[in-house]
Amino acid sequence: MTSVNKKEIDKFSKMANEWWDPEGKFKPLHKFNPIRINYIKENIINNFKLKNKSKPLEGINILDIGCGGGLLSEPMSRMGANVTGIDASDKNIKIAKLHSKENKLKINYLCSSPEKLKFKKKFDVVLNMEIVEHVNDISLFLKHSSKFLKKKKGVMFVATINKTLKSYLYAIIGAEYILRWLPIGTHDWENFVEPKKLVELNKKNSLELRNIHGVKFDVFQNSWKISEDKSVNYISEFHKI
Repeated sequence: MTSVNKKEIDKFSKMANEWWDPEGKFKPLHKFNPIRINYIKENIINNFKLKNKSKPLEGINILDIGCGGGLLSEPMSRMGANVTGIDASDKNIKIAKLHSKENKLKINYLCSSPEKLKFKKKFDVVLNMEIVEHVNDISLFLKHSSKFLKKKKGVMFVATINKTLKSYLYAIIGAEYILRWLPIGTHDWENFVEPKKLVELNKKNSLELRNIHGVKFDVFQNSWKISEDKSVNYISEFHKI
């Protein structure tokens, strides 16, 4: 059994050269990055009672699943975290390795899915950001992702898209066909995940929801903001119990 969706891997592999182009096909993710980086950073600091101002995530071991070209792995590393990034696309990993080397960052990048990762090491934090809507079997994916968390103190962050009529209109019709923020076919509404389903699946893996927020694009500020509206994008934090 595998969580890898070959169609999705092929799709993102074809765009891999554009990961670090803020005006390229990943432009929406570059705009989205600041809000998710801040959300992750602040919650890690609060959970682990960290006090280092210059390297706020120093000593924290992070596994970034579905890391792509490293858009999250690199800022986590810059803030002092020990980062391992995995992705099922070999091309994505090659891009990530090259970019981190150019920026003199020590990040352990591996081409793997969580169920194939042969690691005994446990992590303080697992990141599943904008990935669960692209996998073949979300239940299997979360099961194997959670096994890499430290017991009791492990934290998993998940960001994805809700399965609603509004998300279909905004994330697919609006973002792909009208505004052309994303290449047509980037998302499949059938793979979107309701918060209730995500909570239920994580509960089976001894993960308890600690907080969940909507993430909304502010057209006037031209930036993403945390919101109470979870009908389209949402971001969540789960703790190992």
